Amino acid sequence: MSEDCLFCKIVDGDVPADIVYESDSALAFRDISPQAPTHVLVIPRKHISTINDLDEFDRQLVGDLFMAAKQIAAQEGIDESGYRAVMNCNKGAGQSVFHIHLHVLGGRGLSWPPG
Repeated sequence: MSEDCLFCKIVDGDVPADIVYESDSALAFRDISPQAPTHVLVIPRKHISTINDLDEFDRQLVGDLFMAAKQIAAQEGIDESGYRAVMNCNKGAGQSVFHIHLHVLGGRGLSWPPG
């Protein structure tokens, strides 16, 4: 855990969040600035700053994030209509919190390429 990380504080329960999913390895909550009717962030409980900081031991953890995204899409009712699962890496790609997180977006048409 990183003491100055917002998402670590959410994992620890020090900062409130609208949690929609929990497992031993991951936590998911609604984005406070949603870009779609459904916008959920899926984070590992383990602090990893960026995709570039992943190591071989994190393979299962990253898989767990995508399995959580699949379950969240189903419970939100967007699994059949379609959803996007995306992870940004570093500021130039739009990462604003440096704790890896998977965005699950759906509930409206999503154009490509993203902005």
